[in-house]
Order: sequence, then structure tokens, then C-alpha cells
Amino acid sequence: EMVPVTGVQTCALPICKTPAPEFSRPIDRRQLSDKPVRVSANADECAALAKRFALVAIDRLEASVVLVPEGERIDASGKIMARIMQTCAISGDPLPVTVAEPVAFRFVPAAAMEADEAEEEIELSAEELDEIGYTGSSFDLGEAVAQSLALAIDPYACGPDAESVREKAGLTAKGADGPLQRALGAALGGKQPRK
Repeated sequence: EMVPVTGVQTCALPICKTPAPEFSRPIDRRQLSDKPVRVSANADECAALAKRFALVAIDRLEASVVLVPEGERIDASGKIMARIMQTCAISGDPLPVTVAEPVAFRFVPAAAMEADEAEEEIELSAEELDEIGYTGSSFDLGEAVAQSLALAIDPYACGPDAESVREKAGLTAKGADGPLQRALGAALGGKQPRK
């Protein structure tokens, strides 16, 4: 059984310096259970996220995430699912994409993150989780899911007409003889780079 989370958190106070996230699902760490948490973006949230990520549209965005507290830190793991419409990197034509990606990150008190950063910059290994700061007793699972979607989008995705657009523009590897090709050949001692 999953625990659905709904609702939008906004900040109407004049002291707020950053706009409220488009897809906000605050979770109180004191209320965690062992059941997966399911979050879904509504149509307005999808439209706002599509604008933020420069996509044609987001038709669906949802996630199922297991939250495991470890003191004040909360490990999150699960899966995001989305249907997006982006543009082909070559032709600019609309390109439908389905995203189904595992996600893993950790919510950490912002003060602890600042203390860690003040000590020294540490490079994360592949096994370490991305850390997302929070203040008080709540963290924003919706914004973390939105950021995970942004990381899952391939900015160089090509549609079915990409090759014909490349050929029309003279951007194919066949017979390429531009300045970069000549410079690479010279750097390789007259050998042609692999095509």
C-alpha cells in the first residue's frame, strides 16, 4: 500500500527570496512510515515544470519513493515515471519520451550540509547519494522528484528525422572536410580521425 501525498506549498510572505517550487510535496520527517510514498504532479504543475525545463510538455510525472530515516537524514529510493514531449536536438521537432528511472538521494539538514561544505569540498563516489538540504522538520519530495526528472532528460535526444536534417544541412560524417576535421587531421599527423 502506498501513501499518496497531495497539496501545493506556496510562500506568500514578502521575506521569501525564491519562488515556491512548481511541484511541492512537503513531507514531515516525524511522520514517516515504512510504506512507499507516491507523488503525482497535476496538470498545472506539469505545465509549470515543462516551462522550467524548456520542454514542449510534461503529460505525466509521478514517483514512488521509500523514505528511510537515519537520524535527521532521510534516504530516499524508488522510481520516477514520466511522459514528456521535448524537442529533437537536431530537427527541433516534437519528440515524445517516456522516462522510467530509478532514483536515490538523501535529505540532509541544511545546517549539516553547510558544515560539511565549510570543511572541504568532497568528491562523491558513484555509490554515494546526492544530498538535498532541508530546514525544520519537513523536506520537499516533489521538488526532489522534479530535479530527478531534469537529470533524467537527455538534452541531445534525436527524433526519427534527425539524420535527414543532418544530411540537408551538410552535417553528416560522409565527406566531412571542415576546419575542425582538418585541424584534427593535422593534430594526428595527417591521419584522419575516426568517423
